[in-house]
Amino acid sequence: MSVGQDVVPKPSGKVRWIVCGLLFAAVVLSYVDRLVLPTLKPDLQARYGWTEGGYANLAIWFQAAYGISYVVFGRLIDRFGARVGYAVAVTLWTIGHVAHIFFTSTAGMLLARIPLAMGEAGTFPAAIAATNEWFPKRERALAIGIFNAGSNVGAIVTPLVVPIIAVTLGWRWAFILTGLLTVFWLAAWLGFYRRPREKKRLTTEELAWIEADPVEPQQPVKWATLFRYRQTWAYMLGRFLIDPVWWTFLFWLPDFFNKQYGVKMLDFGPPLVAVYLLADVGSVAGGWTSSRLMGRGWTVNRARKTAMLFCALCAVPIAFATHAPSMWVAVGLIGLACAGHQGFSANLYALPGDVFPRWMAGSVVGLGGLAGAIGGMLMAKFAGVILERIGSYGPIFAVASCAYLVALATIHLILPRYQQADPARLEDRTA
Repeated sequence: MSVGQDVVPKPSGKVRWIVCGLLFAAVVLSYVDRLVLPTLKPDLQARYGWTEGGYANLAIWFQAAYGISYVVFGRLIDRFGARVGYAVAVTLWTIGHVAHIFFTSTAGMLLARIPLAMGEAGTFPAAIAATNEWFPKRERALAIGIFNAGSNVGAIVTPLVVPIIAVTLGWRWAFILTGLLTVFWLAAWLGFYRRPREKKRLTTEELAWIEADPVEPQQPVKWATLFRYRQTWAYMLGRFLIDPVWWTFLFWLPDFFNKQYGVKMLDFGPPLVAVYLLADVGSVAGGWTSSRLMGRGWTVNRARKTAMLFCALCAVPIAFATHAPSMWVAVGLIGLACAGHQGFSANLYALPGDVFPRWMAGSVVGLGGLAGAIGGMLMAKFAGVILERIGSYGPIFAVASCAYLVALATIHLILPRYQQADPARLEDRTA
């Protein structure tokens, strides 16, 4: 805690929490728009004769565009700020999202899917930049936790709302109406968001609270320099190994419940809501566990890795999901794995901030996003081949069951102890 935070009283103003609410809404909408197509997939596949390979290609190219754009948006937002960066991102993804209505083949859908991915890649870099502008360190983690919860909320809302729209008005209206929501959000964002010192409604007390932390001078960092740290590789390879599992859940869970248990589009809601509610619990529990252990005097290295081990073990039982005696047993196994993923991710995502200066951590996060997207592309190709040739999710879930243990082992081999990166000497010193 900084000295400034000790002497500045907590203000009564709440403008910063309105900003947080806008960020939360944007993350919810990004996941809704991302998941409309997977929710409609069983119906559209039957109607238009999509192949599993064709759908896998949609996932592959989505993740390719997402990974590359994640890095690009990080630089764009550093240069032009959160307000402009988020506006560009939302505009781009809304155009791509609504453009889905013009196509019925997977090849055509790809033309819409790429701009959707490019825009959505700016979601988290812009949200984190806005949080850094509007929240002091003591509140920043809470603000990030709130808007990050929007990902699971979006995953819960989509299977409840989209099937009703599709059955009532037609599948194209599912894209149109959800796209209109992002247009309303964009208008609210451009009308409300400014930097704190540019916001007229902000009281002097709240501004002093926001600016309580000393400003950390930012230094330029070259991409080539980042690759010379083993901390970078530990984070990138961790993301490369675990992100593909989460992407698989997002893209294929509705299809799994349809094929395995005959669940129809209107009935996707209950099982998917249960899965993502469990994921929410895992996200909070995973972060709480390592924080609790550090509070008891454990080192960052030991606390983070212990929490990740517990979370990795939660994913192991998903290997038996295809042999579950009932749908709800399968829901429990998959939900437990999703909870493990979110808890593991909460600790892995903290790694850049644990071992790098703040002005370097963002670039490392961008590289991790790219690595995760590359892993997701490979997993999507694997899933498409398996489903076309074998027709079973068994091998896919088998890979998911061991991915987190492999990721933890890889991280530990590369980074046996969490050590602070020293950019001045390009050497490591023990944290």
